[in-house]
Amino acid sequence: MTLGQLCERSGLSPTPAGDAHDMAVTGVVCDSRVVKTGDLFIAVRGEHFDGTTFAEDARTRGAVAVVAQDVQPPSFDAPWIQVEDVRATMAVLAAAFHGAPSHELLVVGTTGTNGKTTTTYLIEAILEAAGIACGRITSVSYRVGRDEQSAERTTPESPHLQAMMRTMVDAGCRGCVMEVSSHALDLRRADAIRFGVAVFTNLTRDHLDFHGDMARYFAAKRQLFEMLPDTSPAVINVDDQYGRQLSATVARPVTYAINTGADVRPKRLKLSLSGMEMDVRTAQGLLHLRSALLGRINAYNVLAAVATGVSLSLSFRAIEQGVAAVERVPGRLEVVSRAADDISVLVDFAHTDDALRGLLETVRPLARGRLITVFGCGGDRDTTKRSLMGTVAGRLSDLVVLTSDNPRSEDPAAIVNDIQLGLTGSDTPWSTVLDREEAVTHAIRDAQPGDLVVVAGKGHERYQVVGSRSLPFEDVAVARVALGQRRTRSRVG
Repeated sequence: MTLGQLCERSGLSPTPAGDAHDMAVTGVVCDSRVVKTGDLFIAVRGEHFDGTTFAEDARTRGAVAVVAQDVQPPSFDAPWIQVEDVRATMAVLAAAFHGAPSHELLVVGTTGTNGKTTTTYLIEAILEAAGIACGRITSVSYRVGRDEQSAERTTPESPHLQAMMRTMVDAGCRGCVMEVSSHALDLRRADAIRFGVAVFTNLTRDHLDFHGDMARYFAAKRQLFEMLPDTSPAVINVDDQYGRQLSATVARPVTYAINTGADVRPKRLKLSLSGMEMDVRTAQGLLHLRSALLGRINAYNVLAAVATGVSLSLSFRAIEQGVAAVERVPGRLEVVSRAADDISVLVDFAHTDDALRGLLETVRPLARGRLITVFGCGGDRDTTKRSLMGTVAGRLSDLVVLTSDNPRSEDPAAIVNDIQLGLTGSDTPWSTVLDREEAVTHAIRDAQPGDLVVVAGKGHERYQVVGSRSLPFEDVAVARVALGQRRTRSRVG
C-alpha cells in the first residue's frame, strides 16, 4: 500500500501530501539496522537510545519516511511524520499494514508474574485438541505454523508481533496463544490486538526496577483487561489478592482457585512424583484430569487453562486431552536426571522470591534426601528481591549454593552479597561459587544419593549476559554433563 493509504487506515492526520502520499510502503520497522528499501521507519525512544538519531541511517538504507515524536531536523530531507505517542502509533501502523490479523484469530493473552509460559503451553494444547490450529508466542519460543524459533523477548515489538500474526493466518492458524508481559503492556506493544480471552495468573514482587512499585506493576498488568471487549472472558486466579481486585472490575469474569470459591475449582487434587490427578468442578460439570506436570504451582496453571477452555465452551474431551498432552515445558520444573540416577536434578525459571518459594515448597516433598538449591540474581534489575530470595532459599533448602545469573553490568560478587543478607542468621549451610557452570557441576558432583538439586533462575535461557556480551550457556546442558560425569565416576568406583 502507499504511505498515504497506510496513514489513512491508521487514522493519522494530516496524511503525507504530494509525492510522499503515493510512495509504496513495503514494511514497518523500528530497527534501522534491518531497514530495506520501501520500509517505514519508526523512531522509537528506548531506554538507552533515541531512534531519531538513526533516522539518517534508515533513510540511507531505503526508508521511505520516518515516524517520530520529535520535530523533523532541518537537515533531514525525506518525509517525516510527527506524532504524540510513537509507540502507540507504531502498533496501529503495524496492524494496519498487516491487515489487522488479530481480527482473524482467536487471541488468548496470558499475563501475571509466574506461570504464564506453562499456562500458554497448556491452552495451546487444549485449543489444538479442539481442532483450532494455533501459533504460540512465549518467553521460550515463537511458533508460527511448523516453524519455531527461540524468543528474543517475552512479547515482541508490535511490528514483529503483527507480522507473526499475519504469518499465522496465512499458515492456516485460527488461534494465537501468547504471553503478554507488563513491559509490553506499558510500552504499547500489544496495542491494536483484539484479544478473545485474557488470563491473569498471579502478581508477586518483580520488575520493580521498571515499574517502581506494586501499584504501578498491577496497573500495567490490568491494561490487558482494559483492552478486552466486554463480551470476551477474563480468566482470573482469585486465590491471588490482585486477582480478586481484578475480577471485580471486568465485564465477564471466569474465576479459578484452589482455596477460594470460584467458577473452576478442584474437587480432588492428588500430587505425586509422576504428576497430578485432578477432578475439577465447573458450571458445565466435572472434569477428570491427568497431567505429567509437577506440583501445586502447575495445578494453578492447569486450572487457568481449564477455565479458558470452559470459557470458550470447548468440549471436556478436548480439555482433558490437551492437559494430558503437555508432558514438559522447557525450563519449567524440568526434570534433567534419569530414573536410574541416584540423585534428582530439576531446572526452573524461578527468579523472584515468590516463584522460588513456590518452587521449593513444591519439590520439598519429592526429595528423599537433602534439597540443594543453586541460584543467583540478575544484574541491573530489581535489587530489592535479592535478600528476599536468600531468605526463602535458606528457609526451605538444606544446602544453598549462591552463584551468578545474568550479571549484566554489575559485579557478580556484589549481587551475591545482596543475596547473602537474607541468609544471615539462617541455620542452613551455604556457599558461593560465582562461576555458574562450576556451581551447578559442584552441586551435582557433591550431592549424596537421594538428594534433589534444584537449579533456579535461568530455566530455558541459552545464554548468560555478562557485561554487554551474551555468552552461550544453558543450565539443562550443564546439568546433563555433570550428571554424566557422576555416572562415569560411579561406574569407575
